[in-house]
Amino acid sequence: MNFTKKTNHNYLKAGLFLAFLAGSNMTYAQEAIKYQLPPQSIVDLIDAPQIPVEQFSPDGKYMLILEAPGLQSIIQASQPVLGIAGLRINPINNTTVAESLGTFKGIKVRDLSTGMDFSLSGLPQDAQISDVKWSSKAGVFAFLNKSLQDTELWLADLNSKSVKKILTKVNDTYGTSYQWNSDGTALLVQQVSAYRGGVPVQNPVPTGPVVQENLGGITPSRTYQNLLANAYDESLMEYYLGSDLVQVDLQGQAKPLSINGIFKSVSYSPDGKYILTEKVVRPYSYLVPIYLFPAEVSVYSATGSKVKDIYTLPLADNLPISFDAVLEGPRNFEWRKDKDASLVFVEALDKGNPNASSEIRDELFELSAPYDLKNSKKIYSGTYRVRDIQWGESMAIVSENWRKDRSSKLTLINPKSNQVVRVLSTRKSEDTYSDPGSFIKNAKGQLLSDGKGSVFTQGQGASAEGDRPFVMKWNVENGKQDTLYKSKRGYYEEPIFFNNTGVLYVSRESAKEAPNVYSINIKNKKESKITDFKDPYPSIAKVQKTLLSYPRKDGLNLSGTLYVPADFKKGDAPLPVLVWAYPREFKTKEAAGQVKGSANKFPRLAFRSPVFWVTQGYAVVDQADMPIVGEGTAEPNDTFIEQIKDNASALIDHIVGLGVADRHRIGVGGHSYGAFMTANLLAHTDLFAAGIARSGAYNRTLTPFGFQGEARTYWQAKETYDAMSPFTYAPQIKRPILLTHGMDDENSGTFPIQSERLYAAIKGHGGIVRLVMLPKEFHGYRSREGVLHTFWEQHQWLEKYVKNRKKDD
Repeated sequence: MNFTKKTNHNYLKAGLFLAFLAGSNMTYAQEAIKYQLPPQSIVDLIDAPQIPVEQFSPDGKYMLILEAPGLQSIIQASQPVLGIAGLRINPINNTTVAESLGTFKGIKVRDLSTGMDFSLSGLPQDAQISDVKWSSKAGVFAFLNKSLQDTELWLADLNSKSVKKILTKVNDTYGTSYQWNSDGTALLVQQVSAYRGGVPVQNPVPTGPVVQENLGGITPSRTYQNLLANAYDESLMEYYLGSDLVQVDLQGQAKPLSINGIFKSVSYSPDGKYILTEKVVRPYSYLVPIYLFPAEVSVYSATGSKVKDIYTLPLADNLPISFDAVLEGPRNFEWRKDKDASLVFVEALDKGNPNASSEIRDELFELSAPYDLKNSKKIYSGTYRVRDIQWGESMAIVSENWRKDRSSKLTLINPKSNQVVRVLSTRKSEDTYSDPGSFIKNAKGQLLSDGKGSVFTQGQGASAEGDRPFVMKWNVENGKQDTLYKSKRGYYEEPIFFNNTGVLYVSRESAKEAPNVYSINIKNKKESKITDFKDPYPSIAKVQKTLLSYPRKDGLNLSGTLYVPADFKKGDAPLPVLVWAYPREFKTKEAAGQVKGSANKFPRLAFRSPVFWVTQGYAVVDQADMPIVGEGTAEPNDTFIEQIKDNASALIDHIVGLGVADRHRIGVGGHSYGAFMTANLLAHTDLFAAGIARSGAYNRTLTPFGFQGEARTYWQAKETYDAMSPFTYAPQIKRPILLTHGMDDENSGTFPIQSERLYAAIKGHGGIVRLVMLPKEFHGYRSREGVLHTFWEQHQWLEKYVKNRKKDD
């Protein structure tokens, strides 16, 4: 059986399909070519070793150093992929398939008390390690190994310095594949059903049409890919996503619990005596992904006997087009982490419709055994949508927000009386300067506390001088905030482990120094270097990096990160430039003008980075600010074109004024929404010599029920949709544009046909355009061959149409 991702059209040729113009603008050709390589300096950077990832044990005694692999090969990327119910799965090894493998090829352990490293015996050959989870038992953790044939569960014991395989056929396609019980003596695992039999066979003879019907109800939905299309897809979904829950002890003895189905979520109660499940049930939908399907919420005993079917969440295919729209009725069932076995859930007082008038949007309820909904008790009323609640031993903090006006609120409640103690914070979520950070949790998943009314947060520390991450102690009873540590000037120090024992571990880096782990004594600030990772990119070690700050014509402050070759100095001839950007929406100019990022971050050269071209004699502006502001009742997108033009003009004037950029030789590029921006800039300005647009959406009539941050439908904002669609203005795109797209793009709205149709429109009007369709690539490109070929295409394009552009072009 041939498993491939479903698309709405067929490609006439296997392999790499290229359509491009050659010679004069009046001719075009198409051909299949083999994968090409960019300049060797770029190849070397792509193949450079990855910076390792660190993970700490809950007690802070051990640090795992996880060795990341490079890009996967096209052979790996060509493993079978089944697109089903909005997911992509590998039907052979029962796991999800993502742009990034998300796996590690090796583990080294650092004993932080001795400073000594050691290896683990028994690791699988050609390991693909993922989902590392620590037990509450000291020195024990589990992980998945995703081989080409199976997904296996492994157990590591740092006391014996060894690992062993304890279960095969883990079902990692959907939901929580495995978790520890409360005392760390066993794991609850989703396993492929032992009785599922052979793969369902599709009848080649249709038995009738597939019918969809709407009888007057308003059921808008955004564009999704890989949806169910017929009864056969339904059977495939049940076959591959269905699991049996089994309990596995530390010796590998598996005990089936007789609980089976397609699980959205599974979780132990804090005391380990119960299991909460959300199981996907019919009716399925052909319009929305699986996470919006109906789900039956139930409680079981830890031994597998059913305690109560609590509620069935309905199919969510008729939600209003709004980021604040939610299901009517109870939702978001989870365990209270401060009690043995009590549930909490949220219910919308406005019936989930943000357009309805209501002083209270959400209410939070508690539900105790025997889990009868009519006996639930209200514990909080929210002004906005209740998004999260953090439980502590003597406190709880409710997080609310309202996407429409970016309102955010934190409220302290007494978990015993369920009374509001005080509002901790009211702010605009897009105001990064005032962000108090995220709460640090302990090993039980509760708020880390000093027992005297204080909790701890860590955040990015956005400021006018760039990001300076921090750890803060926050007395939520009296409001006093005390910054325990803040990243030093000249460095970017990201907190990676803190458990209030007096030591903070940070990952320190600078523009010139690769990230390494340091331990810092909170009281005396004495520090010790824990790792000694080398610079994986010595060829660009001396590249000059600067955080830009410059005004837009309306006074809005913009920023970006400038890279120039190491040997460039003031007074040298201006350079060709590659500008890389991604538009973002804001409701206030104050938030839009805040400085983003840090000039002190070490460059991480991944597929989405444009920094590679600094090795080819270009100046590169990465993360160039492209804010789109709509204040008050105005919507940002109503002036999208005018604002990206003003943003681009301000940047170009600034870098030309610095003596860095040759105004005649500036290219612009972006991925996804950045590609959409690129096409619009070429359609509406003559600021750029050429453009690179990767995996974008260009015709907004193909995303009629909203896109990106746009909540209005096409019929509510037709002029805006049309004005923002570069497809509408294809005859005006006269500057050369390179379009690339993954043939298996799974992203909502960026169907491959978007690039195909824009290519055809530009070609039909005599523009200079090249279309590159990459087989086996998703929205983000994942194979080494595909990424390197993309960079070859970009390099050829930039060399011809930017660096060597003639003055009269």
